[in-house]
Amino acid sequence: MNDAPEPTPKPSAPRTRGGGLAWWLVLVLVLGGGWAGWRWWTAQEDARRAGADDTLQRLAALEARSDRVRGELRAQSQRLQQAESTNRVLRDELLGIGQRAAILEENLENKLAALADPPRSGARALRLDEIALLLGQGQQRLQLAGDLDGARRAYALAAQQLAELEDADPALVDLRQTLAQERAALEALGDDPRRVAAGRLDALTAALAALPVQAPADAADAATWWQRAFVRLVDVRRSDDVLAVEPADRAAGLAALQLELTLAQAAIERRDEAGLRAALARADTWLTRLWPDSPALRTQRAKLKALRQLPLSPALPTLGSSLEQLRTLRARR
Repeated sequence: MNDAPEPTPKPSAPRTRGGGLAWWLVLVLVLGGGWAGWRWWTAQEDARRAGADDTLQRLAALEARSDRVRGELRAQSQRLQQAESTNRVLRDELLGIGQRAAILEENLENKLAALADPPRSGARALRLDEIALLLGQGQQRLQLAGDLDGARRAYALAAQQLAELEDADPALVDLRQTLAQERAALEALGDDPRRVAAGRLDALTAALAALPVQAPADAADAATWWQRAFVRLVDVRRSDDVLAVEPADRAAGLAALQLELTLAQAAIERRDEAGLRAALARADTWLTRLWPDSPALRTQRAKLKALRQLPLSPALPTLGSSLEQLRTLRARR
């Protein structure tokens, strides 16, 4: 039993120990590679963050610089506006000084001329007063009395007096031109509107007496046989007929119509356009009550309507411009 053989060692033990060492080496290599990769990745991230921070700082610096540039531009613009305003004020002051100097020079020349020739200066002033009086008379004749011919004569005399002034003053040249334009407007004005309206009203009043009192013949022929048979016994009229047939009614209506026409004539004399229209409207109502419908009546009513639209005052917007210019010239002198 002591001679039994001893167990031999297993050959796999050395290989197991060597394989574990290899695995440890692999693990160490993997861990070292991971740590190196992590270090590289963190370094890259740090570099990217540093680049981003640098970019943000540069952008902030650029925005701050652009804000400063905008502020400087606004300040420059304000300074330019202030300088422009100052230049404008200075230019206006220089122009005012130049105008005042020109006025003073002109006044001095006029004073020297008046001192050099007192009789001529006095005669010139009297001539200007006479021209102003003639222009005022012409304007009042046209506005108050409607005397167009008288206004034309007054303006012609004023133009003649102004032409006799041998003066090269530019203000007088402008006054002559204005007066010539006003005289041309007076010549082109035509007849006085008040005189035209009064003539038409007189013609209309005279034509009313010739209007037919009875209905036209065609209306009588169109009546039925029984109306023609009993026309002498019974007078049949419409209930809504306002025509005045009775002598007393016609006399009262004619008196009222004559009163309205007289009121219209008075309104024409006063140049009262509103009063003329109101009187003619009432007169038109009396026409329909005093005369039956006929072509002649319709013609007169159309004339009456046209008469209501006529103006009573001459349309001359330039009237008095020469007188105002002359007054301004005299006040300046």
